[in-house]
Amino acid sequence: MSVAYSFKLKPAHLPWLKLSIHLGALIPLVLTYYQAFSDQLGGDPVTALLHFTGLGAFKLLLLSLTITPLARTFKQGLLINVRRLLGLYSFAYAFAHLVSYVLFDLQLDWTLLLSEIIKRPYITVGFAAWLILFSLTLTSTKKAQRSLGRRWQTLHNFVYLAVSLVALHFLWSVKSGLAEPLIYMVMSAALLLYRRDKLQRLVTKRIKNGQKLKK
Repeated sequence: MSVAYSFKLKPAHLPWLKLSIHLGALIPLVLTYYQAFSDQLGGDPVTALLHFTGLGAFKLLLLSLTITPLARTFKQGLLINVRRLLGLYSFAYAFAHLVSYVLFDLQLDWTLLLSEIIKRPYITVGFAAWLILFSLTLTSTKKAQRSLGRRWQTLHNFVYLAVSLVALHFLWSVKSGLAEPLIYMVMSAALLLYRRDKLQRLVTKRIKNGQKLKK
């Protein structure tokens, strides 16, 4: 018997699974900031902190997008219940990433931040991805879903654009050693390829709506 059918996720398992996600996301984040403030992150703690929070946000975003393929492949429909939690932690890491950049790298120079967003393409795409994740986080509740109706799904489809922008941000941000960002870019592409039919429908719908507006 295959693994897919030898174990079936039950409602009683969900609290433990969510607890594991909470601990797996929070403990490394708290520990890393503790190491940063206690001067245990090496000679360049700011860079180490930015890399950890940025990559953590990317990993959690990819993991949230992996839930649907896993749930369908292994017939574990209840896995969908943790997708939102992973997405929220992805933004939590992205928020820590931006705050660390503004606070430690730019020294709260907001004018410099605006200049960096405009002049540096990798920061431009990274900030655009951050705004998308922020919008998805604000509208992640069931109340927002009911309030927005069909527009909710349209908005949350932008997660596919966000993961593409994050992959590009990671690739453009490294000065040497392209292997790691390329691996994550391939993973992102694979998750998008899995959804190729849905993405094709979305693009076709956008084109048709654009043609109707022109008429």
